[in-house]
Amino acid sequence: MSSSLSPPLSSVSATAPAASWPRRFVELTKARLSSLVLLTTAVGFVHGADTASGLGSSTLLLALVGTLLGTGLVAGAANAFNEIMERGRDRLMHRTQQRPLVNGEMTPRMACITAVVLTVVGTTLLATLANTAAAALALLTLLIYVLVYTPLKVRTTLNTLVGAICGALPPMIGWVGAAGSLDAGAWMLGALLFTWQIPHFLALAWLYREDYARGHFAMLPARDASGQLTCQIMILTSLMLVPLALSATLLGLAGWLYAAGSTLLGLWLLARAVRLYRERTNGNARSVFLASLVYLSAVLMLLLVDRGPVNTGVTVHQLARTAEIPAVLE
Repeated sequence: MSSSLSPPLSSVSATAPAASWPRRFVELTKARLSSLVLLTTAVGFVHGADTASGLGSSTLLLALVGTLLGTGLVAGAANAFNEIMERGRDRLMHRTQQRPLVNGEMTPRMACITAVVLTVVGTTLLATLANTAAAALALLTLLIYVLVYTPLKVRTTLNTLVGAICGALPPMIGWVGAAGSLDAGAWMLGALLFTWQIPHFLALAWLYREDYARGHFAMLPARDASGQLTCQIMILTSLMLVPLALSATLLGLAGWLYAAGSTLLGLWLLARAVRLYRERTNGNARSVFLASLVYLSAVLMLLLVDRGPVNTGVTVHQLARTAEIPAVLE
């Protein structure tokens, strides 16, 4: 990765081909990155719907559409606000120089209007087709992302933890969009997504550590020259995913197939992180990043396929009843 200075904005704008509005919109909102957000939201909604009572299929379908559309639009708005605030630093980074606000294809005013419209439409869809609790949670996610996470990205390496909170909330939005409240399962899904994002993002930040340093972002791999602390955190959080994922079975959200699959996937991701610790190369970091994507996609699909308590029916709630101990998770 070259350390030379980026070309000035004028030269980029002069040579960059004019993009169509749909392409500019996709780049501004990072729409391609929203697929996993929508998948986590959908998984949360499905499991939340399993706990809901008295709702017809047509009502749930309408709520699902509203939850997915609304969450996707609010996520796009958050990304747009982020690009508006970081356009000066994006100019310094090679991988972000072709964003529409950097190469002059879109003005900050137009981007701001787009972000506001997306926020209003997204929260309105959530409030009217799902419920106000889902709309409020989505708006809270946007505010944390824009007002807390984005400013912290240039101040402290702890920004990754704040960003992980934003990534943990979509499945909880889905859950509350169906059930109207947050149960233990919703918090479990949020904790799983929060933890997963640490090795996932640190692997990505490792690959772009020089670019992040060029843009003066306080990302751990850009500050951790040896990479030892970065890799240790990746190993620890990858290891934490194994019991966190298993808690879905203990809570009665999933069965034995999910338990076995999530454990094997977690150990596989852990092995990739250990290999990166032993040999700190870009190739191994890319392997962790790709493995994290496979891990999350597969675990979420298992959560959809193998829903409900295990056949024995032994869950935390039932064990508590058997022992005549109040279940704090109820």
